[in-house]
Amino acid sequence: MAPWGSNTAGLVAGGAARYPDRVAVHDDDGPISYAELWAQSQSIAAALHADGVGPGTGVGLLARDHRGFVTTLTAVAATGADLVLLNTGFAGPQLADVVEHEGVTVLIHDDDDAGMVDGCGAETTIDESALAELAAARGTIEPPETFGRIVILTSGTTGRPKGAARSSDPEQIEAVAAVIDKIPLRLRDTQVVAAPLFHAWGLSHLLLGLSRCATTVLARRFEPSATLAATSSRDAEVLVVVPVMLSRILDLDPDVLAAHPTPQLRTIAASGSAIGPGLVTRVLDHFGPVLYNLYGSTEVAVATIATPDDLKIDPATAGRVVLGTRIEILDDDGDPVPDGEVGRVFVGSAMPFDGYTNGGDKERIRGLLSSGDMGRFTDGLLFVEGRDDDMIVSGGENVFPAEVEELLRGHAGIADAAVIGVDDDEFGQALAAVVVLEAGADLDVGDVRTHVKEQLARHKVPRTVTFVDALPRNATGKLVRRALPDLMG
Repeated sequence: MAPWGSNTAGLVAGGAARYPDRVAVHDDDGPISYAELWAQSQSIAAALHADGVGPGTGVGLLARDHRGFVTTLTAVAATGADLVLLNTGFAGPQLADVVEHEGVTVLIHDDDDAGMVDGCGAETTIDESALAELAAARGTIEPPETFGRIVILTSGTTGRPKGAARSSDPEQIEAVAAVIDKIPLRLRDTQVVAAPLFHAWGLSHLLLGLSRCATTVLARRFEPSATLAATSSRDAEVLVVVPVMLSRILDLDPDVLAAHPTPQLRTIAASGSAIGPGLVTRVLDHFGPVLYNLYGSTEVAVATIATPDDLKIDPATAGRVVLGTRIEILDDDGDPVPDGEVGRVFVGSAMPFDGYTNGGDKERIRGLLSSGDMGRFTDGLLFVEGRDDDMIVSGGENVFPAEVEELLRGHAGIADAAVIGVDDDEFGQALAAVVVLEAGADLDVGDVRTHVKEQLARHKVPRTVTFVDALPRNATGKLVRRALPDLMG
């Protein structure tokens, strides 16, 4: 590893040296060993270097979860170039916008995205077929003088995705220790990573897997029964998901769930979006005490992890502060609030955020970074109440949509729900609910409002209810709130 540093190239080189024949990745095309993964990555790196890719070059990667993502990630690290991970859910104009603003000159992409890539503004594009030819060339490359960064884009639920760069400084081993201190990840285990690799959560577990010479099972597209079957048939000890994936797995027919037992599974690692207490309880009831829920973001990295024991105490908790991290709950003046009181969540961690690639930044107070969330501590457990910019002020009362949404999702006839604030002449803002019904459910607006009225304060009852077939969510399951008004007509 020494010549390549603590980046992806170093991890794969180390794995190839220690366990060359061990399967590094198992995807839709079958297995590939650590030795072969390193050889292919070296070949791609040599070809890219010959075409002028190196320190200072911006390379974009638009790929789903398969070995080509991993070889490209490793190859670009070996050249010293910067790598921008692009969202596979982008439309053409958004891709072109990000390519321009992130300085991408070389774009490597899946064959399926060839039409969208045309005209995106990159000087050079490389598709899967061309990448396979480069991988087979068997070239080699010497380590660069300086190594580049991985740029992860924010989810883009409220505007243009912004690039957040992370380097591979050795000091950031503390961030790895923070995860391994809480989540039982082991040398040479098998992990099914269903979360998208272009997102920080999926990428983190890919890198953690390579660092411990694990076998990582990938699929280009998430399909709940196939993911469950892979976890069962490959005796996977670890399943990495975003919460909406867990919900879809547990919604499978009971016969399908019974046909794929997972007695070897010791860890379900979930993050990327909020996970409701109802879903937590369902997961624990079906899979046992194996759920670990991580709270953090692209900017603040890992903040807290809720272990199965924490979730038994309260399934709504985001867990306890991880090793090397400090969290304070602050009021609007930047002063700490008492235990149990809701305030703004600020985080300081072993992976400092250096700002967005466009020069922007998050709010900072005393070395702590705003997470953008409202939360509280109770007996050492963090509870996230919602986004600070999602708070609705109705008639002078503060309402966090998450509370109402969770109540609605707990109704037997409701599959999904979202709540936003809309302008109201009398109250300033009024609550509006957008609801997805379970198949066969027969609910009307009055039923939904009555359900909330019976359990929450009057000012939390939605003024309007709109029924839709599905809520707008991005690839990591986060609700795209800006798209909700269009659904309401």
